[in-house]
Amino acid sequence: MKLYSRHQVFFRAFFTGIACAVVTAVVVTFIFLNKDSEKVTKEVVNDNVSVTNEKVTLVEEKTSIPSPVKVVNDNISYTQDEAQNISVYENCNEAVVNITTKVMGYNWFYEPITTESGSGSGSIIDRRGYVVTNVHVIENASVITISLADGSSYEGRVIGQDKESDIAVLKFDVPKGVELKTISFGNSDALKVGQKVIAIGNPFALERTMTTGIISGLGRPIQESTNVIIRNMIQTDAAINPGNSGGPLLDSSGKMIGINTIIYSASGSSSGVGFAIPVSTARRVVSDLISYGKVNRGVIKVSLLQNTSRIANYAGYGISTGMVVSRVRSGSKAQEAGLLGGNRAVQYGTFNPQTIYLGGDIITGIDNIKVSKLADYYSALEDKVPGDVVTVTVYRNGKYEKLKITLESEEGSSQI
Repeated sequence: MKLYSRHQVFFRAFFTGIACAVVTAVVVTFIFLNKDSEKVTKEVVNDNVSVTNEKVTLVEEKTSIPSPVKVVNDNISYTQDEAQNISVYENCNEAVVNITTKVMGYNWFYEPITTESGSGSGSIIDRRGYVVTNVHVIENASVITISLADGSSYEGRVIGQDKESDIAVLKFDVPKGVELKTISFGNSDALKVGQKVIAIGNPFALERTMTTGIISGLGRPIQESTNVIIRNMIQTDAAINPGNSGGPLLDSSGKMIGINTIIYSASGSSSGVGFAIPVSTARRVVSDLISYGKVNRGVIKVSLLQNTSRIANYAGYGISTGMVVSRVRSGSKAQEAGLLGGNRAVQYGTFNPQTIYLGGDIITGIDNIKVSKLADYYSALEDKVPGDVVTVTVYRNGKYEKLKITLESEEGSSQI
């Protein structure tokens, strides 16, 4: 057993008390700080929750579904896009007509009869009964029937047709007291890829069917037939099927921006690649067809022949494409510009030979359009009028030359 003196006991008790006091102070301080820390933590957490809530609110505002813009019977609501589609359809569908045709044929006894040919669509563009459609819809038809939205049908007659643009104008007699709905021409010069479009037509005889899509491409040159290339076509993915031909392609305000014409499809049904004639072309062509029954298009007064490798070898030409100038009309603007026709007469053809003239110029381009075949030649002049001056590139004596030629009215020009 260890013995302590009085002084040792005093000092031991004193230092022990100090140590206890220090420990107690440390513990109390720790507890106090811990509570403050919890308070600060809670406040920080609460702040974070508050900020998080604000962020969620912002996201919800950005991704929220557009509020309905129209209410019917306080039960049915439409989005802005739906209401727009409905408005265009309600305003335009009655101006879209169904066109059916009959052609002349013969029975087993070689007696002339009319048979069903096909059907297509058209747009009423004037209250007097003028309808615009495609040439191929009414081609070779002996009887044309125009059916309206109210179920009435009228016999249509051809006012004019233009194969170079595949546009035709029909007319039917409007009964007294009947007020027709019409579709107005819009503007196709300012169209943008991605712009919404609406097609209304009669696919598979399903009258006034509406489809929507976008403009997929602009300025497409499409060969519509052997000798016809239509430039600046509008490409769309709006569903277009047989029977839609001649119907309107509309913008979101219900204005016509094109005439539905062609589909690219292996099956014959819509594959999401359709084409429409721009209304800028239709406006010019329709005006001429109503006024003159034809398009007053500028021409070069020449007789042309498609160049081939056989002709090139025979004539000694250095190229086998382009349009051979057989003859140039005497006194024409083409002759004044120095365009040269052939000087060597030959017989061309086997069963029905024709006299052609070789040795003259070969047209290979008009303005910025390359001319390798007759369809290119027609396409280059499609939007030209008499008085326009074009730059014609010709192949002559192994060299290319450019001539400035003033176009004339189309009487007296011909192609072989």
